[in-house]
Amino acid sequence: MSNHNRIQNHFLDSITTKQRAAETLIDPIFDAGELMVNALLNDKKILCCGNGGSAGDAQHFSAELLNRFEQERPPLPAIAITTDSSTLTAIANDYDYNEVFSKQVMALGQDGDVLLAISTSGNSKNVMEAMKAAHERNMVIVVLSGKDGGTMAPLLEDSDVEIRVPSDRTARIQEVHLVVIHCLCDFIDTKLFGEDA
Repeated sequence: MSNHNRIQNHFLDSITTKQRAAETLIDPIFDAGELMVNALLNDKKILCCGNGGSAGDAQHFSAELLNRFEQERPPLPAIAITTDSSTLTAIANDYDYNEVFSKQVMALGQDGDVLLAISTSGNSKNVMEAMKAAHERNMVIVVLSGKDGGTMAPLLEDSDVEIRVPSDRTARIQEVHLVVIHCLCDFIDTKLFGEDA
Protein backbone atom coordinates (compact mmCIF):
# COMPACT_ATOMS: atom_id res chain seq x y z
CA MET A 1 0.00 0.00 0.00
CA SER A 2 1.36 3.43 -0.91
CA ASN A 3 1.77 6.17 1.64
CA HIS A 4 -0.86 8.18 -0.24
CA ASN A 5 -3.34 5.32 0.22
CA ARG A 6 -2.42 4.98 3.90
CA ILE A 7 -3.15 8.66 4.45
CA GLN A 8 -6.47 8.39 2.61
CA ASN A 9 -7.40 5.31 4.65
CA HIS A 10 -6.90 7.24 7.89
CA PHE A 11 -9.48 9.76 6.73
CA LEU A 12 -11.90 7.08 5.55
CA ASP A 13 -11.53 5.06 8.75
CA SER A 14 -12.04 8.20 10.84
CA ILE A 15 -15.20 9.06 8.90
CA THR A 16 -16.58 5.54 9.32
CA THR A 17 -15.88 5.53 13.05
CA LYS A 18 -17.56 8.92 13.49
CA GLN A 19 -20.60 7.71 11.55
CA ARG A 20 -20.90 4.68 13.85
CA ALA A 21 -20.45 6.94 16.87
CA ALA A 22 -23.18 9.28 15.61
CA GLU A 23 -25.57 6.31 15.60
CA THR A 24 -24.83 5.24 19.18
CA LEU A 25 -23.51 8.17 21.23
CA ILE A 26 -26.16 10.91 20.88
CA ASP A 27 -28.12 9.83 23.97
CA PRO A 28 -25.13 9.38 26.30
CA ILE A 29 -23.67 12.72 25.16
CA PHE A 30 -27.01 14.37 25.89
CA ASP A 31 -27.16 12.70 29.33
CA ALA A 32 -23.58 13.76 30.11
CA GLY A 33 -24.35 17.31 29.04
CA GLU A 34 -27.36 17.39 31.35
CA LEU A 35 -25.23 16.19 34.27
CA MET A 36 -22.66 18.90 33.63
CA VAL A 37 -25.23 21.66 33.17
CA ASN A 38 -27.03 20.68 36.38
CA ALA A 39 -23.75 20.74 38.27
CA LEU A 40 -22.80 24.16 36.91
CA LEU A 41 -26.25 25.56 37.67
CA ASN A 42 -25.72 24.46 41.27
CA ASP A 43 -22.36 26.23 41.58
CA LYS A 44 -20.41 22.99 41.22
CA LYS A 45 -17.35 22.31 39.07
CA ILE A 46 -15.97 19.74 36.67
CA LEU A 47 -12.67 17.95 37.34
CA CYS A 48 -11.02 16.29 34.33
CA CYS A 49 -8.34 13.62 34.06
CA GLY A 50 -6.65 11.20 31.70
CA ASN A 51 -3.20 10.05 30.57
CA GLY A 52 -1.22 10.99 27.48
CA GLY A 53 -3.55 12.10 24.70
CA SER A 54 -6.44 11.81 27.15
CA ALA A 55 -4.62 14.24 29.46
CA GLY A 56 -4.50 16.63 26.51
CA ASP A 57 -8.24 16.12 26.01
CA ALA A 58 -8.87 16.84 29.71
CA GLN A 59 -6.93 20.09 29.40
CA HIS A 60 -8.69 20.95 26.15
CA PHE A 61 -12.12 20.55 27.77
CA SER A 62 -11.27 22.59 30.85
CA ALA A 63 -9.73 25.34 28.72
CA GLU A 64 -12.88 25.58 26.60
CA LEU A 65 -15.00 25.97 29.74
CA LEU A 66 -12.71 28.33 31.62
CA ASN A 67 -12.11 30.57 28.62
CA ARG A 68 -14.69 30.18 25.86
CA PHE A 69 -15.86 27.76 23.22
CA GLU A 70 -17.58 29.41 20.24
CA GLN A 71 -19.45 32.24 21.88
CA GLU A 72 -18.76 34.96 24.38
CA ARG A 73 -19.95 34.03 27.86
CA PRO A 74 -18.75 34.04 31.47
CA PRO A 75 -15.98 31.59 32.43
CA LEU A 76 -17.13 28.25 33.81
CA PRO A 77 -15.43 26.24 36.60
CA ALA A 78 -13.43 23.29 35.26
CA ILE A 79 -10.05 21.99 36.38
CA ALA A 80 -7.75 19.59 34.53
CA ILE A 81 -6.00 17.71 37.34
CA THR A 82 -3.37 16.55 34.83
CA THR A 83 -1.37 19.77 34.65
CA ASP A 84 0.42 20.40 37.95
CA SER A 85 3.75 18.62 37.51
CA SER A 86 4.84 19.29 41.12
CA THR A 87 1.68 17.71 42.52
CA LEU A 88 1.74 14.77 40.09
CA THR A 89 5.39 13.95 40.73
CA ALA A 90 5.10 14.41 44.50
CA ILE A 91 2.23 11.95 44.70
CA ALA A 92 3.88 9.49 42.31
CA ASN A 93 7.18 9.70 44.23
CA ASP A 94 5.80 9.59 47.78
CA TYR A 95 2.92 7.17 47.20
CA ASP A 96 2.09 5.64 43.84
CA TYR A 97 1.39 6.80 40.30
CA ASN A 98 -2.05 5.23 40.53
CA GLU A 99 -2.94 7.87 43.15
CA VAL A 100 -1.95 10.99 41.18
CA PHE A 101 -5.58 11.81 40.34
CA SER A 102 -7.44 10.27 43.27
CA LYS A 103 -5.60 12.37 45.86
CA GLN A 104 -6.52 15.51 43.94
CA VAL A 105 -10.14 14.41 43.66
CA MET A 106 -10.24 13.81 47.42
CA ALA A 107 -8.81 17.28 48.05
CA LEU A 108 -10.71 19.28 45.43
CA GLY A 109 -13.88 17.31 44.72
CA GLN A 110 -17.13 18.15 46.46
CA ASP A 111 -20.59 16.67 46.64
CA GLY A 112 -22.31 17.34 43.32
CA ASP A 113 -19.17 18.01 41.29
CA VAL A 114 -18.55 16.09 38.07
CA LEU A 115 -15.49 14.01 37.21
CA LEU A 116 -14.75 13.74 33.49
CA ALA A 117 -12.66 10.56 33.33
CA ILE A 118 -11.00 9.89 29.97
CA SER A 119 -9.33 6.63 28.89
CA THR A 120 -9.30 5.20 25.37
CA SER A 121 -8.90 1.64 26.70
CA GLY A 122 -10.98 2.04 29.84
CA ASN A 123 -8.15 0.39 31.77
CA SER A 124 -6.21 3.34 33.22
CA LYS A 125 -5.59 2.45 36.86
CA ASN A 126 -5.05 6.01 38.04
CA VAL A 127 -8.30 7.10 36.36
CA MET A 128 -10.10 4.18 38.01
CA GLU A 129 -8.78 5.31 41.39
CA ALA A 130 -10.03 8.82 40.62
CA MET A 131 -13.47 7.36 39.89
CA LYS A 132 -13.49 5.56 43.25
CA ALA A 133 -12.49 8.76 45.00
CA ALA A 134 -15.18 10.69 43.14
CA HIS A 135 -17.85 8.28 44.36
CA GLU A 136 -16.53 8.67 47.92
CA ARG A 137 -17.02 12.44 47.51
CA ASN A 138 -20.57 11.95 46.12
CA MET A 139 -19.57 13.23 42.70
CA VAL A 140 -21.07 12.05 39.43
CA ILE A 141 -18.85 10.70 36.68
CA VAL A 142 -18.78 11.03 32.91
CA VAL A 143 -16.47 8.47 31.30
CA LEU A 144 -15.06 8.83 27.79
CA SER A 145 -13.78 5.42 26.72
CA GLY A 146 -13.59 3.04 23.80
CA LYS A 147 -13.07 -0.61 22.92
CA ASP A 148 -15.10 -2.74 25.40
CA GLY A 149 -15.16 -0.10 28.15
CA GLY A 150 -12.38 -1.90 30.02
CA THR A 151 -12.21 -2.25 33.77
CA MET A 152 -13.61 1.25 34.30
CA ALA A 153 -17.08 0.32 33.03
CA PRO A 154 -18.02 -1.87 36.03
CA LEU A 155 -17.18 1.02 38.39
CA LEU A 156 -19.98 3.17 36.99
CA GLU A 157 -23.07 3.77 39.09
CA ASP A 158 -26.60 4.47 37.88
CA SER A 159 -26.09 8.23 38.17
CA ASP A 160 -22.96 8.15 35.98
CA VAL A 161 -22.71 8.29 32.19
CA GLU A 162 -20.41 6.30 29.91
CA ILE A 163 -19.64 7.55 26.40
CA ARG A 164 -17.93 4.55 24.79
CA VAL A 165 -16.61 5.01 21.27
CA PRO A 166 -17.39 1.99 19.04
CA SER A 167 -13.81 1.33 17.94
CA ASP A 168 -10.74 -0.66 18.95
CA ARG A 169 -8.20 1.76 17.45
CA THR A 170 -6.75 4.29 19.88
CA ALA A 171 -6.34 7.01 17.25
CA ARG A 172 -9.97 6.69 16.11
CA ILE A 173 -11.21 6.71 19.71
CA GLN A 174 -9.23 9.88 20.44
CA GLU A 175 -10.62 11.56 17.33
CA VAL A 176 -14.18 10.86 18.42
CA HIS A 177 -13.40 11.95 21.98
CA LEU A 178 -12.50 15.36 20.58
CA VAL A 179 -15.86 15.58 18.78
CA VAL A 180 -17.62 14.52 22.00
CA ILE A 181 -15.79 17.23 23.95
CA HIS A 182 -16.90 19.85 21.44
CA CYS A 183 -20.48 18.51 21.61
CA LEU A 184 -20.43 18.84 25.40
CA CYS A 185 -19.02 22.37 25.23
CA ASP A 186 -21.72 23.41 22.77
CA PHE A 187 -24.42 21.69 24.84
CA ILE A 188 -23.30 23.49 28.00
CA ASP A 189 -23.08 26.88 26.30
CA THR A 190 -26.47 26.71 24.59
CA LYS A 191 -28.24 25.31 27.66
CA LEU A 192 -26.79 27.91 30.00
CA PHE A 193 -26.62 30.95 27.74
CA GLY A 194 -28.69 30.27 24.61
CA GLU A 195 -27.44 30.19 21.05
CA ASP A 196 -26.42 33.84 20.89
CA ALA A 197 -24.95 34.62 24.30
